[in-house]
Amino acid sequence: MLQEPQIPESAQGPRVTPAAGRTAPTPRPVPGPRSAATPRPGRPVPGPARPTPPAQRAHPAPVPAPAPAPVAPTSAPSRPENRSAPQLQLIPAPADGALDAAEEAVDLLLESGRAPGDILVLTTGEQHPWAAHELSFGDAAYWAQQDAGDDVFFADASAVDRAKPRPIVVVAVNGDAGDTVARALPVARDRAAALLIVCGDPQTINSALGAGV
Repeated sequence: MLQEPQIPESAQGPRVTPAAGRTAPTPRPVPGPRSAATPRPGRPVPGPARPTPPAQRAHPAPVPAPAPAPVAPTSAPSRPENRSAPQLQLIPAPADGALDAAEEAVDLLLESGRAPGDILVLTTGEQHPWAAHELSFGDAAYWAQQDAGDDVFFADASAVDRAKPRPIVVVAVNGDAGDTVARALPVARDRAAALLIVCGDPQTINSALGAGV
């Protein structure tokens, strides 16, 4: 049987003996692959998971506060305002073109969504052809159409006192029989609840309505 040769102790090299009072350094372990759970350097190690907070207690619904008592208005002076005055729109036109301008204004109002029964048209000179045609069937039948209020109503300015108020009044100053314009325009302004449109000579219109208009 062959025996493994033994190396003499003198051939193993010098034995290093640690100096007195010093301990041999512990070799550092070789870092292995970092798992996903291992934090990166510089990041704190997560501590234990926080306990689940207890369920919140149901709070009673808040009781609404009582509404404050209405405060009586003070007696501070206020500036008087005329809220019933209609808006005025002046369309310059010669006497022989005032009726055409009034008809164009009516067409624009209807196209904008105004109801036909909202519009009253007055003429200071020659009557509108529709009014002349309807009057041929009698005065009562003619004014009954105004009471129906389902269509544009045309009337002579001399009969403005019989005209009922409507949201919009259009006046065609297509002639002046005496003081018809001066008397009819202020009444037409009273008949218009929201808008008064006057077609004609601006100087004549301003003179009839007053310098403040």
